[in-house]
Amino acid sequence: MPQSLAKVYVHAVFSTKERMACLTPALCAELYPYAATVLGNMDCPCIQVGGAADHVHILCALSKTLSVADFIEEIKKPTSKWLKRKGAAFGRFQWQNGYGAFSVSQSQARRVTEYIRNQPQRHKRLTFQEEFQALLRKHEIPFDERYVWD
Repeated sequence: MPQSLAKVYVHAVFSTKERMACLTPALCAELYPYAATVLGNMDCPCIQVGGAADHVHILCALSKTLSVADFIEEIKKPTSKWLKRKGAAFGRFQWQNGYGAFSVSQSQARRVTEYIRNQPQRHKRLTFQEEFQALLRKHEIPFDERYVWD
């Protein structure tokens, strides 16, 4: 086959360092479109970005030239730099070291999009830790509680 063709949807989730609740709705109104632009520049077409005060969810098509680890690094780095320019309160901003990345079939992309859009309502009743553990269990990813959080 002379060309490489792929369409791989990824649902990525990562938190602020120590789950600091610093992502206000006003800030997210700027952060999410910025992240979508960064994703587009990475050849990872954005489907949905959302989250809550302490974490972000991204649904996108993964570029056929990026590994999942490189994709995460390439989205965290510029968004972290962007946040650091948002004032003294963000001067030492960091994303957590780790991440969750989950495969999504095309038939489930709409469902995951709605899941991400409904983050504010979801987090009225459960924490990021509870949500993340549920995602890990749903995707049958074994984890050791001692090493999930930083």
